[in-house]
Amino acid sequence: MLDMTPHAGRKPYNSIFDWGVYFPYIAQTTRSKQFSYPQVSNLVQNDPVLQRAIKQAAEQMLKEKQSNSGNSNEDLNRNSENKDSYLEESMADYQQFLNKQERRAINILKDMRSTLNNFLLALTSWILYKLLPCFLSGVVTHTQQIEMLKAATEKAPGIPLIFLPLHRSHLDYIMVTFILYNNDIKSPLVAAGNNLQIPVFGELLRGLGAFFIKRKIDPVVGKKDILYRAILHLYLQHALKMGHNVEFFIEGGRTRTGKPCLPKGGILSVIVNAFMDGSIPDALIVPVSVNYEKLVDGNFVREQKGEKKVPESFGKAISGIWKALNSKYGLMRIDFNEPYSIKELVQSYNKIAKEDGSMRIYKPSARTLQHNQSTSSLYGTDVVCEEHRNLIDSISRQVVYDCAVATSVMSTNALAFLLLTRYRNGATDSEIANGLDELRTTLKGRKDIGFSGESLHIINYAADLLGENLVVRSKDDNGYTIIRPKGTVESWIELAYYSNTITPHFALQSIVLTTFHKLLPSSDQLSEKQQPGVSRKKLIETALENCEVYRYEYILNKPTQVLANMLELALDELIMQGFIKTAQSDNQNDAPMETVRMARAIASYIENNDMDEDDDVPNDFENLEQTEEPDIFLVRDTINQQKAICEVLAPFAQTYYIVADSLFILYKNSILESEFIKFVMKELQDRVNKNHCPYSESISTDSVRNCLKVLEKWFVIEITNQSGLRLLALRTPYEASRESLKNIVQRMSNVVPLYNNGYF
Repeated sequence: MLDMTPHAGRKPYNSIFDWGVYFPYIAQTTRSKQFSYPQVSNLVQNDPVLQRAIKQAAEQMLKEKQSNSGNSNEDLNRNSENKDSYLEESMADYQQFLNKQERRAINILKDMRSTLNNFLLALTSWILYKLLPCFLSGVVTHTQQIEMLKAATEKAPGIPLIFLPLHRSHLDYIMVTFILYNNDIKSPLVAAGNNLQIPVFGELLRGLGAFFIKRKIDPVVGKKDILYRAILHLYLQHALKMGHNVEFFIEGGRTRTGKPCLPKGGILSVIVNAFMDGSIPDALIVPVSVNYEKLVDGNFVREQKGEKKVPESFGKAISGIWKALNSKYGLMRIDFNEPYSIKELVQSYNKIAKEDGSMRIYKPSARTLQHNQSTSSLYGTDVVCEEHRNLIDSISRQVVYDCAVATSVMSTNALAFLLLTRYRNGATDSEIANGLDELRTTLKGRKDIGFSGESLHIINYAADLLGENLVVRSKDDNGYTIIRPKGTVESWIELAYYSNTITPHFALQSIVLTTFHKLLPSSDQLSEKQQPGVSRKKLIETALENCEVYRYEYILNKPTQVLANMLELALDELIMQGFIKTAQSDNQNDAPMETVRMARAIASYIENNDMDEDDDVPNDFENLEQTEEPDIFLVRDTINQQKAICEVLAPFAQTYYIVADSLFILYKNSILESEFIKFVMKELQDRVNKNHCPYSESISTDSVRNCLKVLEKWFVIEITNQSGLRLLALRTPYEASRESLKNIVQRMSNVVPLYNNGYF
């Protein structure tokens, strides 16, 4: 950092008499650019919209009281004296409720507000310079990315930057602010969960820009907290008007699995609304990718096993810091991606028309987004038009997709991925190094590799970082070093966390290859001369159905991409890698296949970048002749590599299959969602213990919940709220027939890799 900025250190333009040469940390923190960080609480408090929300909240309380008292209009009309008394009492109650809501509004603002200031930024920056080397070997970012952000702010002064990092650790927002501050970029206000309002640290975070939000905005299910929503909406809106940059985590909380979570669009909708109602002329969305060689926060194994999260506390924070300072976590990597203009995005997505419930095709549309101010909805409207929801959903999904693509692969990610997909039973360090060479070749030019050097050294370095609780090294009889996973349930789950940084890159290939092997006739059904193969058309159609299973687990394509085309490209990659072959491959070289792959890639590029001409682009490659006869065939020489690709999503597939198989306990019976999840987790644990499920990392509450979302989307189950409890039941067709449930189990089994067909 000191070499990146001109504020400190010995440089050609620094005199030896400059005290900053000898005290670089102090010079860096005191000479960094100072910005104005105006407070917005008073603006929110005096906003007419807030006054209206206070009145609405008071009226809501009055209606609830009247409803509970049981007074009817008939009773009041019978006796005019009672009516007058009732009206006086109501007015008194209303005034009391109004005063109560006014006091509550002040308290909400007091708890929420940020106190971002230059002094605390400078002090914390100096402390971090001292502390970071104690547990991190480096914090890496590209100087060109920093220059890109500076250029964006200079080109559009006054336009706020909206930083959207993927959330892995509590260190994320501190480090993003640290890097921006030390590079003379205005520090952002950061949306933080109110669980971080712990003594000392809560106020420290507030001074560094945190504004605190309740993790559950509406405390009562089905009842909107009008006042809180209005204050949060107005706080963000006024902050943007006053020129503050903003940072929030679009996933909501930290990822518990290591892969990106599906986005939540509430805060993003407020920012889009601020542009749409003219509060700000534009805003620049900056996706931020964050990764660690070893996670500073520890792990999330307890939560994945279904145990309760330990609440944040002062004692836990102190012990966590002490543990971190006495441990080694390797490198941290932060990547700032190219900013999006909200103005340009809204103009583009105004042309979006939703044509299909499962797949969105984007074509020009004359309809424009409407915006009406609201006091009760984070979306900015009480009744949100479908186009607006699609806009927010599309932008947020694109941000998460781009962040996942741009996330650098660290050494520990690579080792964990190899151990979970190719070397589950362990291998020599040289064999794993060869596997890393192949992985680096595959990822080259497509994923940023966050390490360099000889693969053998990298493997041993990553094993050291992961530690003996995850990776075990021993010597065999020949003196070779054997590296293998430790083999406990906890170690498999934690290794999966590191591996899941890479799995999104291989997700489509894994779906296509798993589907391919499912469709292949078994080896005993073929004659000696027959080659095992399937129809390309049938493969893509079936793979599309299987993608539906993972709709809440992965974002498989950008909103502007057609998923079928992406599957075609994934299949072409598998052919290029020698996992599958075409009929021409036996007689011709690979040039024709490469030509077809490039043609598809060019068509996909046109599809993404020339939406106004969408009708003229052959997005579905209808001009390519496709038949039901087998035209792609198995390559037996690469069967081990094929198994490794199938293993990428196999743990998720096993979880989904076991959830579907557990639905029979709901037959003619309803159950609490929490109890059903406990039942599934016990079933997963039992099957792992009995080796009926080969993947211990399948034990994941996140995947169980995602599967329930899929089943709800398919109208297999319905989840209702009763007195704040979520009740799970089968829908009518499945409640009436156990046979229909078997069809769902079969559909889930279609994504489970088939290893007993005679080829593996």
